[in-house]
Amino acid sequence: MFNIGDKVVYPMHGAGVIEAIEEKEVLGQKQKYYIMKLPIGEMKVMVPMDNVEEVGLREIIDKDGVPKVIDVLKGKKSKMSSNWNRRYRANMEKIRTGDIFEVAEVVRNLAIRDAEKGLSTGEKKMLDNAKQILISELVLAQDSTEEQIETLLGECLG
Repeated sequence: MFNIGDKVVYPMHGAGVIEAIEEKEVLGQKQKYYIMKLPIGEMKVMVPMDNVEEVGLREIIDKDGVPKVIDVLKGKKSKMSSNWNRRYRANMEKIRTGDIFEVAEVVRNLAIRDAEKGLSTGEKKMLDNAKQILISELVLAQDSTEEQIETLLGECLG
């Protein structure tokens, strides 16, 4: 159970802050929702409280987790399929977990691949999305700005 003011991650969307808990009627059913504000893009998301575990809502990493994310970003590229379709599906699976270390691995691998061989349009979009998810969580975990985290990512990814 989360409270107003908690910093949480919504897999595939990124990190945000729970601004409110409201009861809404959707399709004739009353349900309680977390109203979550995402700092990047100023987007608001309603997450049904009954589905929290199903969607993988979790607390953001603490400050101690940030150096571990940086280590992942600075690490060597993992073995990836040369078949872009398999690679895309494997990376999408990692992003869907909502695990920041998995997302960081996707960002690192795609950034390295982009530098070496270039990326398809689909993988470029995936890299941008994964970066946004990563940045949103690091902004909240470090109490930083989006620009500071983008600079940090640039340094890590060389």
